[in-house]
Amino acid sequence: MLETSARLLRLLSLLQSRRDWSGPDLAERLDVTARTVRRDVDRLRTLGYPVHAAPGTAGGYRLGAGAALPPLLLDDEEAVAVALCLRTGVGGTVAGIEEVSVRALSKLEQVLPSRLRHRVQAMQAITVHAPPPGRATVGQDVLTVIGAACRDRERLRFDYSDHGGTSSRRTVEPYRLVNHGRRWYLLAWDTSREDWRTFRVDRIDPKPPTGPRFAPREPPEDAAAYVAKGVTTRAYRYQARVTLHMSAEAVADFGWTGFGTIEAIDDKTCELRTGAESLDGLTVFVALLGAEFEVHEPPELAEQLRVVAARLLRAADRTPPD
Repeated sequence: MLETSARLLRLLSLLQSRRDWSGPDLAERLDVTARTVRRDVDRLRTLGYPVHAAPGTAGGYRLGAGAALPPLLLDDEEAVAVALCLRTGVGGTVAGIEEVSVRALSKLEQVLPSRLRHRVQAMQAITVHAPPPGRATVGQDVLTVIGAACRDRERLRFDYSDHGGTSSRRTVEPYRLVNHGRRWYLLAWDTSREDWRTFRVDRIDPKPPTGPRFAPREPPEDAAAYVAKGVTTRAYRYQARVTLHMSAEAVADFGWTGFGTIEAIDDKTCELRTGAESLDGLTVFVALLGAEFEVHEPPELAEQLRVVAARLLRAADRTPPD
């Protein structure tokens, strides 16, 4: 009986690791006959695991999603990874998920072997979570509604408040949800403006029902890259393109990637695209990057750099030395 139980766990692990398995492949992995595989599959079904089978030479087995949630089989590294991800979910940007994460983590820790429990608890003991000030949280139900509309390709209606507080009714063809800079964004085709738009999810108030369904459009580019450019560059009055004499990895280490998009030119230089509402803001930002740089656009930024540089030199001349 112990040997059968161990084989069932091994079979379940194999079914979870890959979408489709043929009977002979499973039999070879388990070192049993195809008949034994069929019996073990029947045992898994009685335990609540929906294992689908297709007959014939091209058939095989697939672990499906059932109405009930059967136990998952995780190896050591997977269990630790899930526990740590649940721990970081507490204090995240999704409102209401903290309590759910704590409940799930508590259940997981109860069944973890002591060696793994000690690893997880050690990480929790030395890790301090400092939530960013003024973070914008979104409701889990809002994310679920938007995510389902993206998946099912159904039009979405919602009230939207812009940065000035003005509310408007929007009808969109939702494409992707993107998490960027501690905020959630929706990339969608705005049907009334006939163009792609980026919406902050914490400003969205969905108006069900969703629908009708729509044919998918070709997105302008990668969703994450498009949203990053929109919230760091396109949304501002002044948009800058600057070559930095610093590697893209070094710029990322400074934590500036949330304020613009970085594209490597070679291992020593990269291109920064960013934006700001004022030339003074742009000037201060590029000057604080700690690297030599050349400004390509806008032309007004180069002139503003000269004005600020002269101002700084005059201030330095008026400041008495130590």
